[in-house]
Amino acid sequence: MKITRVEPILIAVPYDHGGPKPMRPFGPWTHMETLFVCIDTDAGLSGWGEAFGFAASPLTREAITRVVGPLCVGREFKDVPSFMADLQRKLHAMGRHGPVSFALAGVDIALWDIAGKAQGAPIHRLLGGATRARIPTYASLLRYGKGDLVARYTEEAAGRGYKSVKLHEHLIETIAPGREAAGPGIDIMVDTNCAWRPDEAMAMAHKRKAYDLCWLEEPVDPVDDYDTMARIRRDTGMTIAAGENIGHAGEARHAIALGALDIFQPSITKIGGILAMRRAIAVAKENGVRVMPHSPYFGPGLIATLHVIAADLPESMCERFYCELEATPLGDAIVARDGHMNVPQGPGLGIDIDEQVIARYRVA
Repeated sequence: MKITRVEPILIAVPYDHGGPKPMRPFGPWTHMETLFVCIDTDAGLSGWGEAFGFAASPLTREAITRVVGPLCVGREFKDVPSFMADLQRKLHAMGRHGPVSFALAGVDIALWDIAGKAQGAPIHRLLGGATRARIPTYASLLRYGKGDLVARYTEEAAGRGYKSVKLHEHLIETIAPGREAAGPGIDIMVDTNCAWRPDEAMAMAHKRKAYDLCWLEEPVDPVDDYDTMARIRRDTGMTIAAGENIGHAGEARHAIALGALDIFQPSITKIGGILAMRRAIAVAKENGVRVMPHSPYFGPGLIATLHVIAADLPESMCERFYCELEATPLGDAIVARDGHMNVPQGPGLGIDIDEQVIARYRVA
């Protein structure tokens, strides 16, 4: 079959997480931005993917429109590995991370969706078969910056059946109430999003040891300071997680070789899609490093992550942002019940896209 169209579609949906909107470099984070990628073929099959969005959406959309999409349209598509390998060869001079890689992720996921539909099989079956039909899911709270809100929504998440809760907090004053509210039966993780410079990261990690964290995520700025992460692991005994900003399997191998990671967190919409993610996961497995994918998404990237976990990671959880969207094009597919998400069983991604919702929230 031939590819006839590659279309990036950006939507921005209002959300509520129960507190003041977190701040980003460009202002308050008022909407969840998802960059869908729709690929049409002359066989009448269409596939849906997701490229890394949020604040990067305008750059990634341009990469699809100007660079990646034109290399796909008019070409025969037979299988995902050979097609993606050819794209990677053609685009290697544009780097192994960033908007072009994000764009490739969207194409990769959409092509897997098409491949599954063509064969009448879910993606996890194309990957070798699922080990589970339901994936344990952890509540990934957005940043509140207020201890009472952290406590309230940690307790609420536990009441909804989540056995693990991740806080995006930097301060003891906001982490401690969450740990107390969770109680002894709930795991607490902390993601600092690279809050600390190397000279303070060690001290900050030591101070957080008392809160029995399941892991401390991305504790250092710059994000690729793997030497400092290795020192934190060695000198504090803290479990260190990172990897959402790792761009390919080679970088994962480098970080692991330096001793930086207890837990590797590849992000399917950043690392280049399903194929690239599986290559990086294989590196982690070879070296005895646990894998917990990064997946704070609400589009096909989240669903593709479920398929990969089901096929490749029998002991991993899935991350789910803890907030309520005004609407979603994926319906119940993104819903977590009793701390679990269902792995879709239909062909391809196994989801139905509500294009009326896409049209309502589409960003020109």
